[in-house]
Amino acid sequence: MTSYAQLYLMGCLTLTVGLALDMGPNQNMEFTFMLPTGGTECFYQTTTTGDTMEIEYQVIAGSGLDVGFALISPSGQRVVSEFRTSDGIHMLDYTEFGDYRLCFDNSFSKMSEKMVFFKVIINSQGNTSGGQEEWMDFIVTESVADYRIEEIRRTMDSVYRHLEKTRQVQTVLRAFEARDRYLLEDNLWRVSFWSCLNLMVMLGVAVTQIYTLRRLFDNTKRVCT
Repeated sequence: MTSYAQLYLMGCLTLTVGLALDMGPNQNMEFTFMLPTGGTECFYQTTTTGDTMEIEYQVIAGSGLDVGFALISPSGQRVVSEFRTSDGIHMLDYTEFGDYRLCFDNSFSKMSEKMVFFKVIINSQGNTSGGQEEWMDFIVTESVADYRIEEIRRTMDSVYRHLEKTRQVQTVLRAFEARDRYLLEDNLWRVSFWSCLNLMVMLGVAVTQIYTLRRLFDNTKRVCT
């Protein structure tokens, strides 16, 4: 299996896990895709007024490990614009209502496609973090319920937030690992190629030197006695 095939399968696994775990109200999204040669791909993220949005991306594989990135607001304003970068992290403290457009550009590359991983985290002000709404259903509204139930709920919410943050960090680390593996395999091919070429040159020089020395000491003249 080639390096690109392994990275593509890893990207599909990342997408599947991300979609399975991010169906909650925080609207998180993780995606790995192939950006074609000379092409541009755009994705849309819906937000409401007053949300906070964090965007992180990095190029995992491809010549140069660089792409162009642009973030365009629902009103058409270009919020972020980057050219030929390998990764980036951007935070919006206050979002507009509508669809934000995330565009990745590879038009400057005419020979190499790129594999790109990006993650979007939406923290909605109207929703509580984690699984708070689910836990609220279990709170007993009668007078016999004391503060311990609320304390347990806060503790579970805190555990959920920490686990969610841990999962996000692990996803980013997997993307870094995939990019490092691509670089190692690419460098290994280059080192092996130039090592073989240098070995062939050294063997050629050695054969030439031996032939030259034998020619110098090879006496073809006959001595008559």
